[in-house]
Amino acid sequence: MNKIGLIAGYGHFPLELAKALQVQGKEVHVVAAREETSPDIEKLTTSTCWLHVGQIGGMIKVFKSAGVEQVVMAGKVRKLHLFRNFRPDLTAMKGLMRLKDRRDDSILNTIADLLAESGLTLIDQTLYAGDMLAGAGHLAGPAIKNRHADIQFGFEQAKGVAGLDIGQTVVVQDQAVLAVEAIEGTDETIKRGGSMGSGTAAVIKVSKPDQDLRFDVPAVGPDTLEMMKDSGCTLLAIEAGKTLMIERQSFFELAAKYKISIFGIAAQ
Repeated sequence: MNKIGLIAGYGHFPLELAKALQVQGKEVHVVAAREETSPDIEKLTTSTCWLHVGQIGGMIKVFKSAGVEQVVMAGKVRKLHLFRNFRPDLTAMKGLMRLKDRRDDSILNTIADLLAESGLTLIDQTLYAGDMLAGAGHLAGPAIKNRHADIQFGFEQAKGVAGLDIGQTVVVQDQAVLAVEAIEGTDETIKRGGSMGSGTAAVIKVSKPDQDLRFDVPAVGPDTLEMMKDSGCTLLAIEAGKTLMIERQSFFELAAKYKISIFGIAAQ
């Protein structure tokens, strides 16, 4: 199957994944969120359709018309859009009526079900991600020195928060939690946590327990490091094999430039 549908949200990940799919011989048909997606996506795909967040029926129609059977998500669509200028079509309304709550997993699983009912299979985000996936151990920036206690502590705390489907990131220092991610997103969490530290805070980002690799796979990139630099955070620990590193080369170069240590936490 050379055709693949791409549901594109915000950030660089949709662009990078579109390039990877092209390299692997895929004909990429994109549905892009008007409120989120970079216009550059149009340069990397066979077709691009711009829809508002909530137009799920329209999205399904586009993919079916293109002859797509497999679909992959890339880039988040911020949940804030559920509360601001949300424009659900009839299919989205059908999904909303099924929701028992508005947790990320509940929403995304419902979208996957709606796609499946129309003959579209949502596949793992990591299937075509290649070297975007983080390895284990020291990855970039200065070597880790006397920070393993914070890494282990932060990993356990982040896993606990992720298990509640609240967020996937915590900021810690000296084995104390400075900030926990919620609906505001990773960047704001880093900003808030770093402002409470003394210039050596650690950012820990993990997958959810039993992470569904079809969506919401944790991701970091140059923007993450820019926020860490501005906020006074000097260590980024991410879960190996389950975290995407966007714009890998630039990401590693910035880590060296800003003297931010990047460490991959092996599966436990």
